[in-house]
Amino acid sequence: QVQLVESGGGLVQPGGSLTLSCAASGSIFSIHTMGWYRQAPGKQRELVATISPGATTNYVDSAKGRFTISRDNAKNTLTVSLQMNSLKPEDTAVYYCYARTVVAAHWGQGSQVTVSS
Repeated sequence: QVQLVESGGGLVQPGGSLTLSCAASGSIFSIHTMGWYRQAPGKQRELVATISPGATTNYVDSAKGRFTISRDNAKNTLTVSLQMNSLKPEDTAVYYCYARTVVAAHWGQGSQVTVSS
């Protein structure tokens, strides 16, 4: 089993920055792709960014050039972070951490990000 715990959401003004972090625990050896999704009110959940074990990244077009996903393997821990710069009101959403193993997809609890003046 894999558990994901997120931190770092909040309220930020347009143009500001925020970093989301997600700590994985449990069977972290089984995790390959990790990433972030988001869901805005009244919209479907959408992919924001993913990162492979080899650090290959993928971003939704609206995040390219503004967001950076990273992955850190320290002893017995695995963390994925999303650095978000130049935030826009349309980035407002609940952001979910994601970790994929061979047998299942795992999700964090969700972190609210609100971009507003």
